[in-house]
Amino acid sequence: MPHALAVDDDPNFLSALAELIEGQGFTTNTACTLRDARAQVSHRTPDVALVDLYLPDGSGIDLLKDLELGAATEVVLMTGHADVESAVQALRLGASDYLTKPLDIGRLKSILANVASVQPAAQGAQAQTAEPQEVGRLGLLLGASPPMQALYEMLNRVAPTDASVFLVGESGTGKDLAAQTLHMLSRRSRAPFLPLNCGAISPTLIESELFGHERGSFTGAARRHKGYFERAHTGTLFLDEISEMPIELQVKLLRVLETGEVVRIGGDQAAPVDVRVIAATNRDPQKAVNEGKLREDLLYRLQVFPIHMPPLRERGDDVQLLADYFLGQLNERQGTDKVFTEDSLDRLRTHSWPGNVRELKNVVHRAFIMADHEITPRCLPREVGGDFGSVRSLNFQVGTSIEEVERRLIMATLDAHGGNKRKTADILGVSLKTLYNRLNTYREP
Repeated sequence: MPHALAVDDDPNFLSALAELIEGQGFTTNTACTLRDARAQVSHRTPDVALVDLYLPDGSGIDLLKDLELGAATEVVLMTGHADVESAVQALRLGASDYLTKPLDIGRLKSILANVASVQPAAQGAQAQTAEPQEVGRLGLLLGASPPMQALYEMLNRVAPTDASVFLVGESGTGKDLAAQTLHMLSRRSRAPFLPLNCGAISPTLIESELFGHERGSFTGAARRHKGYFERAHTGTLFLDEISEMPIELQVKLLRVLETGEVVRIGGDQAAPVDVRVIAATNRDPQKAVNEGKLREDLLYRLQVFPIHMPPLRERGDDVQLLADYFLGQLNERQGTDKVFTEDSLDRLRTHSWPGNVRELKNVVHRAFIMADHEITPRCLPREVGGDFGSVRSLNFQVGTSIEEVERRLIMATLDAHGGNKRKTADILGVSLKTLYNRLNTYREP
């Protein structure tokens, strides 16, 4: 899995940036100063570093000067105070790109996609031929249970082909990671991988996002815009929650899939596109067809190779495997060595996990915040078998930072009152806005 380092002195911006980077399939470390950034790089060399130009203890350009990151790391400088001189200096010193704030998300994702796509092809080949039961993972997916072994076999078989793949599974089962893994193991791995959540974009904008538009084709179209199909040319396009796409747009999508050509809105010239499409839904596909949410002819076109993503409750010991993995990431990021107690692991194993792997990851993070060294059942939320409701006091080791004490106190009070933020703010004697700001900083990087 590619690794990224994000460096910025704004905690809220840094948290949001790290979340976006991880959403593109990267592991991520963060730093607020040059000193912290140097320490992170000495621990693990990133594949890409996104560094703010102005930091409390110097300039982001110093990271290019002082650290010999080498060709293995792409450095992207970021600033809200752009000027030509700093941009030229950064590029001369070896920066691969220069972004101004607010960041162009599309451009950032394109940079990350390019970094991810140039991971050594040998790694993909090795993962493709390795026995999944020996390594317990494939690409970005982790798990050694029989359902995951069956999933790995199917992914390995279809990845080298250009067949359309239809991923079906509950929310949180890792359909996005499976799609990225298919791309990594395919012949298209060096071309872009572009994900589009069909349910997260306004119905009035999704056609333009998919197919592009010509300048002046509608109000606000100030320039020509290439859609996802053109930008993913020779690569992979992942259409998540395909059943949320407007039914009238599904007709146009079907036409593009059948002809291999796309026409921008307001245009009359067809552009050829060579794109492998991976689609996904958390609905029953046939039920979506019966309810008029998904065209039957589009389903047949997309479902050349259907794959079912197993829910976490069917994956047995993978619960502990994943929990240990997520905890290890947090320990590495925070420089700690926290561990699960056996009784807390029992609670995790017996939970039904309606939110699947995504829920487990969040639970581990919350428990990590609440624990000193050992993660006990008292550190787990009530719905997973914890007993926050009975907690009336918290114990802290001498030397615990004020920030950590505050964080644990806020989270414990919030959970003790069923997640009621207003009541929590009143009890702690802070404004609701202050509480929201604090919770935003506690979001996983």
